[in-house]
Amino acid sequence: MARTAIQLYTLRELDESLPDLLARVGETEFDGVEFAGLGDSDPEIVADALDTAGLDAAGAHVPIEELESNTEAVVKTYHKIGCDRLVVPYLDESNFDSETTATETAHRLDALAERVEAHGSTLCYHNHDHEFAEIGDRTGFDAFIAESDVHIELDVGWVVAAGRDPYSLLDCLAGNVPLVHLKDTADGSPVELGEGDVNVADCVNAALRAGAEWIIYEHDDPDTPESSLVNGAERLAGLDG
Repeated sequence: MARTAIQLYTLRELDESLPDLLARVGETEFDGVEFAGLGDSDPEIVADALDTAGLDAAGAHVPIEELESNTEAVVKTYHKIGCDRLVVPYLDESNFDSETTATETAHRLDALAERVEAHGSTLCYHNHDHEFAEIGDRTGFDAFIAESDVHIELDVGWVVAAGRDPYSLLDCLAGNVPLVHLKDTADGSPVELGEGDVNVADCVNAALRAGAEWIIYEHDDPDTPESSLVNGAERLAGLDG
């Protein structure tokens, strides 16, 4: 049975402290949150805010440069808030635009994953749509996952935006996709859940078949973050088990 969370990037436009955002999420039916950095917040205060809100840390997005330059310190910081899964949130298209670059990216992330694991955490990679550009008889993403053992946080909204079938891709990644981003997209742009091209219920079912531990709602550019939080929580309620 998977649990549900929200990627806090969704709420970045709210003029609230991180503890206040956690309290707001705690009023919904989400089980946890995925961090997009901690800003200036003290990890111990964040840990207390999570406990008070009744939330768990599903993971945290951390730029690859930060992870590579100071792996141990980053891992220890997130351990303080009970977070042991770190996610590389983005690598640009130059990392997936040929068989060579996709293979190099696979080896780079595998090496980083070993360093992260040596300090007691695990690493994931979060996709967008540019990884699915054709590079011959397959896509950059296909070439990447064929060479890499790193866990994947599959963003089904970007998969649909790229013209791929998220269900078969989740089946392909079964056992290696602990986190799934549930995002809706229309004409390549993020929209509210239920307003785009993503079949929410079918994606959740496919994620469960693949062994996902967390279904994480995200909207990259909501018109009203408060409403998006509520809509995401309501639409995921009852679909996660």
